[in-house]
Amino acid sequence: MVLDPRLVEILACPEDKGPLLYFEADGFLYNPRLRRRYEIDDGIPIMLIDEATTLDADGHDEVMQRAAEAGIEENFAP
Repeated sequence: MVLDPRLVEILACPEDKGPLLYFEADGFLYNPRLRRRYEIDDGIPIMLIDEATTLDADGHDEVMQRAAEAGIEENFAP
């Protein structure tokens, strides 16, 4: 399920309040500063720090490479 673009625009990391990358096809949001991945379950972003997955350096590099290839940019306007 695709998130409403208006919702994506206002979502921010609950810890650092910064912008997120939205991987629509894979169903997750990603904070590259903290290397934290937030899953989207049945169209609902799970924005709980304790439920997020922290990626190692290789995982982070892979996600950032996919973002660059897909043209995914931060979806947050302060």
